Amino acid sequence: MLDAPTIVKTNAQHIAAIRLCVAWNQMQAVMGPGVAEATAAVAAQGVAATGPWFNHHFRAPTYTFDFEICVPVATPVKPAGRVRPGELAAATVARTIYHGDYRGLGAAWGEFRDWIAANGHEASAEFWEVYVAGPESSVNPADWRTELNWPLIAGKDG
Repeated sequence: MLDAPTIVKTNAQHIAAIRLCVAWNQMQAVMGPGVAEATAAVAAQGVAATGPWFNHHFRAPTYTFDFEICVPVATPVKPAGRVRPGELAAATVARTIYHGDYRGLGAAWGEFRDWIAANGHEASAEFWEVYVAGPESSVNPADWRTELNWPLIAGKDG
């Protein structure tokens, strides 16, 4: 289930990121270790995380996912292992909240893309999903919340 989408302007955000390009069937295997590595690097440097972790996708998945596992941070981090400093640029984005199991995210993104097009906007190739509440907060997937963000192409967003 998706909440009613809105259009919002985001600010630039410092991130600690691990870039990956993996086959779709490897996603579950890389996520946990990647999140643990990114959060550990942030904590080891004494940098404050400013929100929940998220995935920043560089393009729509095909047989592979090209993305970053990101932790939003207050100040830039230093490179550590696979973790690199970065910035999520300020943007005008369409935003909604998906309620449910992660297996439904693909369909949710499709429904969200349809809403963007039906409302006269054009989505960029990049997008990100923020894991607001997941298995760490409830065993019931109906309680899970994932914030979907899709930047809109300038001149096409109203």
